[in-house]
Amino acid sequence: MSGADAVEHLLELLDLLANDAGSERLAEVLPAARAAGVTGVGLDRVARAAEWAMRVHRTLTAHRRREAELEALFDTANDLAGVRDPDAVLRSIVRRARQLLGADIAYLSMNDVGERGTYMRVTDGSISALFQQVRLGMGEGLGGLVAQTARPYVTADYFADDRFDHTDPIDAAVRDEGLVAILGVPLKLDRRVIGVLYAANRSPRQFPPEEVALLSSLADHAAIALDTAHLLEETRAAGGTIRAHNEAMRRAEEAHDRLTDLVLRGADVPEVAAAVAQVLDGGIVVHDADGGELARIGTARVLSSRPAVNASRVSGRAVPQDGTWVCAVLAGRELLGGLTLTDRPDLGDADRRLFERAGVVTALLLLLRRTVAEAENKVRGELITDLLAPTGPDPVALRARARRVGVELAAEHVVLVADGPRDRLLAAAAHHASACRGLAGAHGEHVVLVLPGADLRRAAHDAARVLGAAVGVPVTVGSGGPAHGPQHVATAHAEAARCLRALLRLDRRGTGGTLADLGFVGVLLGDRADVTGYVRATLGPLLDYDASRGTELVRTVTAYFACGANLSRAKEELHVHVNTVVQRLDRVASLLGEDWQSPERVLEVQLALKLMRVVGSGQP
Repeated sequence: MSGADAVEHLLELLDLLANDAGSERLAEVLPAARAAGVTGVGLDRVARAAEWAMRVHRTLTAHRRREAELEALFDTANDLAGVRDPDAVLRSIVRRARQLLGADIAYLSMNDVGERGTYMRVTDGSISALFQQVRLGMGEGLGGLVAQTARPYVTADYFADDRFDHTDPIDAAVRDEGLVAILGVPLKLDRRVIGVLYAANRSPRQFPPEEVALLSSLADHAAIALDTAHLLEETRAAGGTIRAHNEAMRRAEEAHDRLTDLVLRGADVPEVAAAVAQVLDGGIVVHDADGGELARIGTARVLSSRPAVNASRVSGRAVPQDGTWVCAVLAGRELLGGLTLTDRPDLGDADRRLFERAGVVTALLLLLRRTVAEAENKVRGELITDLLAPTGPDPVALRARARRVGVELAAEHVVLVADGPRDRLLAAAAHHASACRGLAGAHGEHVVLVLPGADLRRAAHDAARVLGAAVGVPVTVGSGGPAHGPQHVATAHAEAARCLRALLRLDRRGTGGTLADLGFVGVLLGDRADVTGYVRATLGPLLDYDASRGTELVRTVTAYFACGANLSRAKEELHVHVNTVVQRLDRVASLLGEDWQSPERVLEVQLALKLMRVVGSGQP
């Protein structure tokens, strides 16, 4: 078949992508090309294009799903901030929970303290009347276990799961609804569980930790909104006798609405901390889960108190600590950080609750920030992969994609290749690259960074220092470039990889460097260097002799030079008699020439020995 037939199928792929066709339609193009008789190079091109098209489709689908989740979370917080009717609160919670997780059904049960059980209050997507009326005793079924232990539980196959107590009425209701996979998270006020929020599917499904955290964050907001609605009802019923309580609640509502609105408008951590400090008339410090300071407003530097954060995490309340107040920032059971309030040693009940609500809002902010960062890091990592693709990048398309994450690839960039614990190193490199307005991603066994600038040495040294401190072990970084535009990144990467390999082989771990830092080794590792040829020309007779006779002439010469040409020290290093060393060196002289220890030849031989360590042991 002609190349025109292959082009028709390539154009069909582009048309399908432009019209947002599903993966099934994209997968049909390659078989159709085979059926049409396309073969050889044309069929290979269609196959590669089909693979790229599926990859683009998966990326777009993932981005749309993330956008939908964020939009649903924003809408939820906005709805809860303005709702005052308890029934409306519950309906909004359940509807958003189902939308947020894309579940077949979502429902909410409330604890009945007087009867020591929990009952179904609201459902969304339910088709079974029996299920909608079911009641659970404390500890019965998955929901009863969540209500009793105050911990999230998830099961991918309800009827095969023996971690909780199955009862005939509950199992009958679950079977009538057709549920298989269920996730339940507690609604808590202080340390008290007031209900359980669920998302469930009618087919097997795994609920990953990030979905558990998101549903738990929603449940925390729901509990606060529900508590506010109940307190408002009680306050209105009591009339003027509790006017002070009413004022405190009004202030708490306004503060919570204000903080939630800040988060929805995209405020950063310092902005939210400043608003909390103003509301509570004190100083505020925000720490991350590792104790690192994220923001500090109106106070001197305060170290994170891990014992106080843990105490708040266990109790679910803000706790006093040496004249300050500390509140754990939680998303379900996951610790995201901590809030410290200073200059308020005597904190009343109303302000203490307001401070705790500020912790919930901060949790939402940190969750959203992490979600956005993960999405951006994924895009940056995909850019690294495409920049280093062997087929060659499309400069125009790559520059446009990079601009969407704030990176201008048309400018000069340094390319770094880092060696260390890959998973931890990748997270640290993504943070470092984002701070430098660059890119980071995994490539092979190492992590690659593309950072703006032209100073290779400084970029490598800074990255080795910053990344080593972040992961807690030495990180070695080789640099290459500078690259002028996307099309030169791959060349700079190859240079950086050669530099890293040399640093590792020359025992310079934990440092950053360039080929220029390696002297003659760096020159020989340059673009036009023939390292293998140089080693062969210099040490070839010794390598051949060792290979054919099983001797150790190369090892003897290496030890001889390492010991400063001292025969006594060399024989100790080699664990042989001094006469054996002399005999071996005589053989070296017969193979390399009597002048092999002259100053010029010594430099050549020592350099060749070092290069052997770089390119690998044995014959190069």
